[in-house]
Amino acid sequence: MIKVNFKSNNKEVYCEKGENLLEVARKAGIFIDAPCNGNVSCGKCKVKLLRGNVDTEKTLHIKDEEWEQGYILACNTKVVEDIEIEIPSKLSSSMHGMKIEGSDKKKDKEIFDRAKKIIEENDFEFKTNIVKSYIELEEPTLDDNICDIDRLERHVRNNLGFNEIDFTMELLRKTPVALREKDFKVTITYVKKKNKLTILNIEPGNTEGELYGVAIDIGTTSVVVCLVNLYTKEVIDKASSGNAQIKYGADVIHRIIYSTKKNGLDELNKAVVDDTINSLLESIYTKNNIEKDNVVSLVVAGNTTMSSLFLGVHSDYLRQEPFIPAFLKSPRLIGKDIGLNVNNSAYVYLAPSVASYVGGDITAGVLSAGIWASEENVLFVDLGTNGEIVFGNKDYMMSCACSAGPAFEGGGISCGMRASGGAIEKVNIDKETLKPELTIIGDGEPVGICGSGIIDLICKMLLTGIIDRRGKMHRDIDNDRVRFNEHEIGEYVLAFKEEYNIENDITVNEIDIDNFIRAKGAIYSGAATLIESLGMDFSVIDKMLIAGGIGNNLDIENAILIGLLPDIEREKFEYIGNSSLVGSYLTLISKDAKKKLQEIGNEMTYVELSVYPSYMDEFISACFLPHTNIEQFPTVKELLEG
Repeated sequence: MIKVNFKSNNKEVYCEKGENLLEVARKAGIFIDAPCNGNVSCGKCKVKLLRGNVDTEKTLHIKDEEWEQGYILACNTKVVEDIEIEIPSKLSSSMHGMKIEGSDKKKDKEIFDRAKKIIEENDFEFKTNIVKSYIELEEPTLDDNICDIDRLERHVRNNLGFNEIDFTMELLRKTPVALREKDFKVTITYVKKKNKLTILNIEPGNTEGELYGVAIDIGTTSVVVCLVNLYTKEVIDKASSGNAQIKYGADVIHRIIYSTKKNGLDELNKAVVDDTINSLLESIYTKNNIEKDNVVSLVVAGNTTMSSLFLGVHSDYLRQEPFIPAFLKSPRLIGKDIGLNVNNSAYVYLAPSVASYVGGDITAGVLSAGIWASEENVLFVDLGTNGEIVFGNKDYMMSCACSAGPAFEGGGISCGMRASGGAIEKVNIDKETLKPELTIIGDGEPVGICGSGIIDLICKMLLTGIIDRRGKMHRDIDNDRVRFNEHEIGEYVLAFKEEYNIENDITVNEIDIDNFIRAKGAIYSGAATLIESLGMDFSVIDKMLIAGGIGNNLDIENAILIGLLPDIEREKFEYIGNSSLVGSYLTLISKDAKKKLQEIGNEMTYVELSVYPSYMDEFISACFLPHTNIEQFPTVKELLEG
C-alpha cells in the first residue's frame, strides 16, 4: 500500500499503486473541485506535489511556472509511491461560504412578497391541511381499560369528527410514554383527509405554537433550505451551501455518468441528502432551538436530474436519446423514505418536472413568477448550468433547455470560481491604462472570478479594445496586462501576484472567453428559437424575468452588450431571485398554490431545440459579441460604432 499525505487537510490515507489521485481524495472525503469529473478538460483540480514522484503529464492547463513549482492535475495523476500533496485553499473551500444571491433579508422580503402578492391577487388561500391540536384524554381506569391507541381514536372520533386514525410504527412506540408524561394531556400533529386523520406526531403537554415546514431548492451548484412557521407563514431562517455533489462533476451530465459507476448513485444521493440538506437543517435547528419532530411538511424543487438523485433513482437514460426520465411526478413521500433530518412521518412533496431537462425547479419558478396568470407575454430565463427558458402567458407556456454549462458559476474558466469569498464579482477597466477596478466578495484578496464578474470583464475588454467581437485579443497592444503564452494563447491579467500578495497571477485567457461566449450563445439562441417556434420575435416580449444565482449582481447593460440578453427596453427586465425556492415556499403554505403547481407541470409544453434546424444556425451566430447580426442589437451597434 502507498501512503498519500494531504498536508493541507492534515490527513494521511493509503491506496493501491496506480490509483488516480482525484479518486483517492474522494474516497478519503477530501473535496477537490473537479467540474469536468476528471476528464482533464477544465484544469480546476490543480494540486501541488510537495514530496515524492507521480505518473502525470503537463497539460495546457498548467503554466510553465506552475509546473516548475510542482503543480499537477489530480485527475491526470497516478500514485506510484508515497507522496505529500497540498490542496490550494480555493479548491478545498470553494463549496463552502458560497454567496447565495438574494441572501440579503431586505431583498428576500421583496422577492417573497412579490410572489405572495401574485397568489393573493388570484384568490389563493394561505392554508395547509396539516393541523396541530392540544387534546385532553380521559385517563384509563379498571372500568375504562381500552388500549392507548383505541383511547386516542375514541377521542378523535368524538371530539374532532373523524371516524378513523392512521399512524406509523414510530408513533405507536412514542404514544404510551407521551400520554402518561403529562397525565394524558398531549398535542397531536395530523393531516386531515376526508373522514380519516393521519397522525404525524404526538407530544406531551401543550405545544400548539410549534409547527414548521421547510422549502428546499436543490440546485446543481448550490442548495438552499428555508424554515417556515406554518401558523404565521413567516420565513424563520434560511441556510445555504454548495451542493456536495460538486466533487463528482459541475454539471448534470458528469454526475449522471458518475452515478453509473459502482456505488456512484449511493454516493451522489448521500452527498445531497446527508452531506448537504441534513447538515443545513441541523444548523437551522440548532440556531433556532427547533425540534426536528415539529418539522412536518417539506416541498423540494430541483431539476429532473437533481430530483432523481435526491430519491436515489437511476438517471442514466436522461442523457441518452430519446432522453426519457424515470418519473415526472414523484410517489407519495415521507421523511423516513429519504432519510431526511425531519419528522419521520413528515410529508415530502417534490415539485413536478416537465421533461428530462426542464424540472421541478422551473415549474416552481414559473409558479412564483406568475406567468400562468399574466395577460402579458413573459420571457423567463433561469441563468444556470442548464439554461432553462419559459415563454408564454396565462393562455400557454412553452419551455426549453439549452446546455449553457457551468460558466455562469465560474466553471470552464481557468480562474473561475463560484460566488464565494475572494471571488471577483464586478469589473471595470480603465480605457487608457487597461488597469481593472475589482469588486471582491468579502473585500479580501482576489482568488478567482465568478459569473457576474466574467460578464463585466468580457464587456469591458470589448469596449476598451482588448478583444475583438470574436473574443480574440489584439496582438498589437503594448501593455503588461495583455500577454501571450508559449502556445500563443492571449491572456489578460486581472491581478498580478505582486499587487495582492497572492501565489500566482489571476488571468483570463482566450479559451476562457470562448467558453463563456458559447454559454451566453446557448442562452440567447435558445430563447430566440423558442420564440421563433411560435412565429414571433423578441419584439413581442412585454416582460423579461431573470432568475438564478447570477441575476442579483447581473449588470443588464453589460449582459445585453455581450449578447447574453436581447436588446429590448431596459424597463422590461426584472430580477426575481431564487424563483425555485420561492415557488417551493408558496407550495408549502398554500394548498391552492400546490394545486396550481401541479397544473403547471401538466400544461407546460416542452420544445426540444435539437429538432429545429434553425437552432444550430442561431447558436453559431450567437457565438459572437454580441451576435453576427449586429442589427439585432441596435443600441450595442450604436455604442460600438461610437
